[in-house]
Amino acid sequence: MPTTDASGPTRRTVLRGGLAAGVAVATTATVTGALGSTAAGATTTSAAARIRPFRVEIPTSRLTELSHRVGSTRWPARELVADRSQGVQLATAQAVAKYWRTRYDWRRFEAKINALPQFTTEIDGLDIHFLHIRSPHRDALPLLVTHGWPGSIVEFLDAAGPLTDPTRFGGRASDAFHLVIPSIPGYGFSGRPTETGWGAARVATAWIELMNRLGYPRWVAQGGDVGAAVTDTLGRLAPAGLAGIHLNLLLAALAGVPFPAGTDEEKTATAALTAFQRTGSAYISEQSTRPETIGYALSDSPAALAAWMLDHDTDSYTKISKAFLGGAPAGNLTRDHVLDNISLYWLTNTGVSATRIYWESAQPQPGAGGTLPEIKVPVGFSAFPGEIFQAPRSWVAAAYPTLNYYNQPARGGHFAAWEEPELFAAELRAAFRTAR
Repeated sequence: MPTTDASGPTRRTVLRGGLAAGVAVATTATVTGALGSTAAGATTTSAAARIRPFRVEIPTSRLTELSHRVGSTRWPARELVADRSQGVQLATAQAVAKYWRTRYDWRRFEAKINALPQFTTEIDGLDIHFLHIRSPHRDALPLLVTHGWPGSIVEFLDAAGPLTDPTRFGGRASDAFHLVIPSIPGYGFSGRPTETGWGAARVATAWIELMNRLGYPRWVAQGGDVGAAVTDTLGRLAPAGLAGIHLNLLLAALAGVPFPAGTDEEKTATAALTAFQRTGSAYISEQSTRPETIGYALSDSPAALAAWMLDHDTDSYTKISKAFLGGAPAGNLTRDHVLDNISLYWLTNTGVSATRIYWESAQPQPGAGGTLPEIKVPVGFSAFPGEIFQAPRSWVAAAYPTLNYYNQPARGGHFAAWEEPELFAAELRAAFRTAR
């Protein structure tokens, strides 16, 4: 199992701790939104609590600058090995840059996201950007989904249709969701805090307020990667109305909690965790200790930003590399979809603010030494085969005694909703069927 280095932050603090800051973006005219109660139970009536429509409109000058910077990249020497053991391979990085500069169309993505209902609302001093896609089906269950790093709301866009209107995708109307997709502070079009302290609990509390403000008295939540930390925290805070959570990453194992390695399945998961700690977690060390340092490269060079974001997960990297090097894309990880996400980071200049999630989580947390409440709400878990490790049911059940759904889908990896949107939607329908 992974161990912790006494000289640095533990994996437990990195993955169970806070989330980072964001970037402020101008919005359209303010309109009064649905008012709800705050997390503390008080009625929200101020102008700050209004829900405002939002539209993405990146100036053409910014796109021209991006193209120029990509074309002016000064490349490093080629790696000295035949595999990716020295990092993102030069051929992949150059293929990404070439496609980005010559064929990628941001306006296509801009039209796609602007076709969906987007909003911002101020919570805890920050503008929170979110998509709110209501189902056409009566009695749909409200669902809050939280992205991770180096992802964004882009992860969930193609899953929105199957989740909100399942009858169009072979599902049943009774499985429909009203979908809420917020951008974590520090990502995309959400605001950037001017103070530290935006940990998982603070983000989770903001999400509770968001769901209250939208007028949802009963709802469920889902998350993977950093989103799993927020969703896990929601389950432990157990706000009134939260009927269950679903996860696709077992944080406890990544945090170094010991689990048995007796069965073949457990041994395979243990080996994958050990390999990740040994060769795949360099970004955790840098972002949890020196995010500002890497931030200069992420803010100045599109090629550096792309390489840093691609060097995250072995399975996803392999799929993305094949797509850019002429192979067939794996599931939904097409070249355009990958660059939608990277371009969102670049055009909002959130490379460094997003990485601060790891620094925040590595700091001493308020009340350190205590323990979070146990999760009392039902928990669903999908162990996708291409995840960093495929968590065995025995591990998930030990971490979450209230586990009431577990499945190992046939396809999908770390970015499950992004890679396999219809399969991801089917997992959530099954996981939350008992919560309706």
